[in-house]
Amino acid sequence: MINGVDHIVILAPEIDMGVAVYAALLGRAPDWRAVSDAGVATALFQLGNTALELVAPSGHGSSAEHLRARIAEEGPGLKSLAFRSADLAGDHRALSRLDLAPTAIEDALSEDMNREARRTWRSFRTPPERTASIRWFFVEPLEGALEPAEVPLGHVHALDHLVINTPNPDRAMALYGAKLGLRLALDRSAPEWGVRLIFFRTGGLTVEIAHRLGQAEDAAGPDNFWGLTWRVGDIEAAHDRLAAKGFNISDVRTGRRAGTRVFTVRDGTMGVPTLFISGVAD
Repeated sequence: MINGVDHIVILAPEIDMGVAVYAALLGRAPDWRAVSDAGVATALFQLGNTALELVAPSGHGSSAEHLRARIAEEGPGLKSLAFRSADLAGDHRALSRLDLAPTAIEDALSEDMNREARRTWRSFRTPPERTASIRWFFVEPLEGALEPAEVPLGHVHALDHLVINTPNPDRAMALYGAKLGLRLALDRSAPEWGVRLIFFRTGGLTVEIAHRLGQAEDAAGPDNFWGLTWRVGDIEAAHDRLAAKGFNISDVRTGRRAGTRVFTVRDGTMGVPTLFISGVAD
């Protein structure tokens, strides 16, 4: 049973650089840092409803070289979406019946490089060719699950929504609704914005599927993992904090959702379109 988004993955060219960018952006230090023997460095920012994981090559192991090749080909940015499961074996059986070809369930262990702590979990993935080119992982946390630290109102405490662009909204409805079982919260065409928006809710955040009106539907075209909207308690304080850090940001403006205020981070996010929002319930 999928009960939320466990984490999203951003691929960074170098882990210290990535940590510096996202610690400044989110206004919080990473909760976990580790380096694997295969040459993968990770940093995890645990938020109230999900986590952001930065992944970067480290050294010259096989995995490090694979990551460098991916960065050279694709660039840094959003790469994977990991769903949290309360019944990983059951979800594996269900997705197998739905022809999503999940890989075998594997056990995993991570040890924090700065303190004596360990986390364990089980996971599997589905091939991106079965999920419209979006990389899906499924995770069941076991030992050492992280709890989010409290932060001031102008700092990020949650992810409001993530955006996936699609050339085939009917396929997206089938994937995220019928097959994955996420709750459909909204399906609306908005000609004033030139887009059809499909919102799925899980674990206190929204997976937003966007299709541009007038775009020819492409039954086989890939989906695109696009951007993130971070939630803060005080939009003005967040705006002042990021301006002081030197981020290129827009003015604060009224959001599309009633009662919300937003601003855009124009660049400096490793290729991830980024919005900040306040005035929404958790």
